[in-house]
Amino acid sequence: MYFTRDISSKIRLLIKNYDCILLTGSRQVGKSTMLIKEFSDFYFNTLDNNNIYMALNDDPISFLCNSEDKFILDEVQRLQKIFSDLKFFIDENKRNNLTKKIILTGSQKYELMNNVSESLAGRIAIVEMAGLSNREIYSLHNSKEKFLPIESYLQNIKIKKNISNDELWNRILKGSYPEIYDKNIEDVRDFYANIVTTYVERDVRQIINIKNELQFNQFIISLASRTGQILNYDDIAKDVGVDNKTIKNWLSVLIASDLVFLLYPFSLNVTKRIIKSPKIYFLDTGIVSSLCGWYTKETLMNGAIAGNIYETFVVSEIVKSYRNNGMKPNIYYYRDTNSNEIDLLIYEDNTLYPIEIKKTMTPNIKDIKKFRILAEAYPTVNIGTGGLICNSKDFIKLDKDNYLIPIEYI
Repeated sequence: MYFTRDISSKIRLLIKNYDCILLTGSRQVGKSTMLIKEFSDFYFNTLDNNNIYMALNDDPISFLCNSEDKFILDEVQRLQKIFSDLKFFIDENKRNNLTKKIILTGSQKYELMNNVSESLAGRIAIVEMAGLSNREIYSLHNSKEKFLPIESYLQNIKIKKNISNDELWNRILKGSYPEIYDKNIEDVRDFYANIVTTYVERDVRQIINIKNELQFNQFIISLASRTGQILNYDDIAKDVGVDNKTIKNWLSVLIASDLVFLLYPFSLNVTKRIIKSPKIYFLDTGIVSSLCGWYTKETLMNGAIAGNIYETFVVSEIVKSYRNNGMKPNIYYYRDTNSNEIDLLIYEDNTLYPIEIKKTMTPNIKDIKKFRILAEAYPTVNIGTGGLICNSKDFIKLDKDNYLIPIEYI
C-alpha cells in the first residue's frame, strides 16, 4: 500500500522557484518511490542502473543536455563528481533562458552536503525526507502544517481517526519505514537487522574507517538504550570500550545519516546552546525497539524505558511535521540547576511554546506547572501557549494558556 507523502507538496512549491532540488534522507524512507508515484511528469533516472551511471560518468554534460525538460537523478551519491557538472549545466541553462528542472536524491547526506556547499551553493534547494508520519499512515487529520500548540492550529484540526493504545504501541514498535507497511510485515526483527547491517556496510564504511565492527554495533545499541536521555559521552565510551573522541566521531555519522537527532537545551545565547549537553533521540522507534531487543508491543510499552520510547516517538513526529514543510525544527528542551525540566520548547518569533510529553491516558495538570519557570528564566522572551501531549482522547484546555493534546493532533 502506498501512502501519499506530505513532503511532495513542498517539493512542488520549491521546483517552481529553483531549477534543482536535492531530496535527502536515510535509506529506505521512500524517496525514490515517492518521486515515481507523485512526480510522474519527471523522467526517472537512477544511478543504480549501470547504463545511466556509465553515461553520466563518461560524458555528463551530454547526458544532462539531452535529458528531458524535467528529470530525476536518483542516488547521486554514487557519482560524487557529478556536482561540478551540474553547476555548469544549471548556469548554462540560466544564461540561455532554458527551464530544465532537476530533482536529485541521495541517502549519504554527509558526503552530499560537502559537494553541495562546494559546487551548488545558491543554486539548489535542499529538502530532508523522514520516514512515514502518523499523519501519512492513518490520514489522521486535515492539516499539513507544522505542529505548534497554538489555537489557530489546534482548533482547526479535524481528527479523522482515533488510535487505540494497542494500535499506537504497535506503530511505535513497527517504526516508520514504508516497506513494513507496503508488505504488511508483522515481525520486524529481521527487517531492522538488515537495515542496520546495510547501513554499516554501505554508508558508514564509506565515511569512516571502522576498525572494529562489533564495537560500532555495540555503540549503536548503547545509544538506542539512551534515547530520550541527556547524552553522556563518558558513559557510552565505557560501555563500548573506546575513547570519547571516537564516540563523537561515530555519533556525527549517525546524525548526518538522519538516524539520530540531537535536542539542545534552550539558551538565548546561540553559542551556549551547542556547548551544553544535548538529549539524544532516534528518528525511528522501530530501530530503537529492535536494537534494545523488544519485539512485541507488550514488552515495549511495559519496558524500563517505555517513557523514553514514547517521548522519542512524539519528538520524531514533531520533527517530521517541520521537515515535511521544508523547515528546520527550531526545538529545544529546558533544564535548570534545580533539575527542573521541560521536555520540549518550540522557539518561534521570540516566543517559547512549552510541551510536556507523558505516555499516560490520565494526565494531571501538575505535569505542566513547571511551565511557569520560563517567564522568570527568560524575561525578554514571550511565553506562548503550551501543551501536554499524551494518550488522552480528549482535546481540552487545561488552563487559560495550556492545552491537553491527544497524540493524534501532532
